[in-house]
Amino acid sequence: MSDLEARLLAAHAADDKIALVTLYKEAATAAKTPEAKGFFLTQAYVYAIETGHPIAADLHQNLKATGREA
Repeated sequence: MSDLEARLLAAHAADDKIALVTLYKEAATAAKTPEAKGFFLTQAYVYAIETGHPIAADLHQNLKATGREA
């Protein structure tokens, strides 16, 4: 298990949605395929919306730029 995976699991276990935004964004940056990047960006965006995170709009723009959101 990678360090990022361990941090994601710990954030999920702690229900730390703010951390999940950052961690899923980090995972999207590190993703090796467009599909993985899209998945991780979507997860980051969902948690950003739930928490009112200030990067929600940026994540939405990234999803639109990759064709994942209209």
